[in-house]
Amino acid sequence: MSQDQGAGTKKEGIPEGLWMRCPECGDMLYRKVVEEALDVCPKCDYHFRISARKRIEQLVDPGSFEEMFDDIEPADPLKFVDKKAYKDRLAGEQKKTGNSDAVICGKGFIKGRPMMVAVMDPTFMMGSMGSVVGEKITQTIEAAAEEGLPLIIVSASGGARMQESTLSLMQMAKTSAALAKLDESGGLFISLLADPTTGGVTASFAMLGDFIIAEPKALIGFAGQRTIWNTIKVELPEGFQRSEFLQEHGFIDFVVHRKDLRNEIARLVDFCGKPESVR
Repeated sequence: MSQDQGAGTKKEGIPEGLWMRCPECGDMLYRKVVEEALDVCPKCDYHFRISARKRIEQLVDPGSFEEMFDDIEPADPLKFVDKKAYKDRLAGEQKKTGNSDAVICGKGFIKGRPMMVAVMDPTFMMGSMGSVVGEKITQTIEAAAEEGLPLIIVSASGGARMQESTLSLMQMAKTSAALAKLDESGGLFISLLADPTTGGVTASFAMLGDFIIAEPKALIGFAGQRTIWNTIKVELPEGFQRSEFLQEHGFIDFVVHRKDLRNEIARLVDFCGKPESVR
């Protein structure tokens, strides 16, 4: 058999990355079909992880998003080094994603409803929360309170960023305090949990929404299953950290398919009457 006939060679004329495999059902999927379905598997409804910019594109009315607080840049106050220097890791992630850090914040419209929006990016250091992420989310919360706008935060995070140590953990208190002030002002906060929402993000702002909604089968929890087992030595139910289980046990309010998110968010805003639709 010639090299051109080998099973592992690329077929001439077929672009690389045209097909993708679903990690849930294992089927090979035509990438364009998946993208047209909002990055959801058409066979099993698996919700693929998506970048913050793609999330904004799917969620916010076309052309309505105005990015804010994008001038805040991460630093390396601890001069942290693991397998590589933190400053080099940040530079690599910035080059890969085109973002300064793991959250994009701003103002936009969802089904004609004006909102403050913060979207975490799992493609940037697994959406981990460092000082910049905490500061940008806090400023978005404060802007929502000042302008009297509903707030939505989309969480997709591995938790606190270990390279910033205690400075990262401090963001849990800061964001939670800002949300307490928003609540005192009568503001509306919708928390959307995507896969995964874990660690310090779950233990702070992600679970403080007036409404907490999640995508199907999203992994949501503080510590990992193995860590919990090693701590309490109790066999836990299957799927106990998935969104359906959490809804059943009262930790979240709704599980919503990605295609229905815009309608559901608009419904919640209208239900609370803040503000009326501008349509």
